[in-house]
Amino acid sequence: MKLSVLANLYHGKTLPEVLDKMAELGIDTVEIGAGGYPGKEYCDPAVLLTDKTEFYRFRETFNTYGINIAALSAHGNPVHPDADTAKKFDSDFRNTVLLAEKLEIDTVVGFSGCPGDSEGSKYPNWVTCPWPDDFLKILDWQWNEKLIPYWTETAAFAKEHGVKHIAFEMHPGFCVYNPESLLKLRAAVGDVIGANFDPSHLIWQGMDPVAAIRELKGAIYHFHAKDTKIDKYNTAKNGVLDTKHYKDEEHRSWIFRTCGFGNSEAYWRDMVSALRLSGYDRVLSIEHEDSLMSVDEGLKKAVDFLRPLVMNDPKPGSMGWA
Repeated sequence: MKLSVLANLYHGKTLPEVLDKMAELGIDTVEIGAGGYPGKEYCDPAVLLTDKTEFYRFRETFNTYGINIAALSAHGNPVHPDADTAKKFDSDFRNTVLLAEKLEIDTVVGFSGCPGDSEGSKYPNWVTCPWPDDFLKILDWQWNEKLIPYWTETAAFAKEHGVKHIAFEMHPGFCVYNPESLLKLRAAVGDVIGANFDPSHLIWQGMDPVAAIRELKGAIYHFHAKDTKIDKYNTAKNGVLDTKHYKDEEHRSWIFRTCGFGNSEAYWRDMVSALRLSGYDRVLSIEHEDSLMSVDEGLKKAVDFLRPLVMNDPKPGSMGWA
């Protein structure tokens, strides 16, 4: 298992400047945004797929620093009810798949997306309760008419181009937001669908990350290392379904924190151990979204916190004492 970083956290810096920072921290693999919400600041597939010079320059920049690309990210909503918005996200995802093929990368990270409630919708409709019965009708339509057909076709496209792992971040607001919904889509589409396991989004929903990792054994394809701090007093008053802006840290029920500032070292040790028990041995990709710390400080603290937790040697094949 290796430490990685979602490298799009340094807006305004050049790719060499970002990789120089990664090298200083001892990071030898990164996750690069290639479209959708992460943007294309360091990696625009539409350019790299058509311009051989730019593609060579891009690839050699990583070689210069001895840093590999663990995954490409194209988080978006390709089943958005607005056709133009959906087309843009779909194009970003497909171009990212084609670039992953060219770079010999087998994992693309993203969101499942969320449709509206009908063909005439303007905005996504995330269903979170079964009653009144209207909501179950919406959910049935979303999955059977939009989500499963889209990802069945898109997953086949990904496999044709060498992408074995579509790693969905389980995120509220999208149809795949917990292990149950992830496994539901995987059962319908196939094992190219798996999880980008980001514990921060599960923690604030009240899930135990270790239980979720056990449930997803064999279906975890990527991991975002990000923490969440629950404010027990605000949660006691308002619950966890919080729509206040992330900048309103004092009044929110929870906020994103850098690793170790939301939960203890023992909590994270249990997670890393559960990942190994589940067979996951890829990367812990640090995603910095801590609004209380600068990028430099939050990233360094995350690296310093996680490095002792990472198990570098292969899992032993036998137990010498048994």
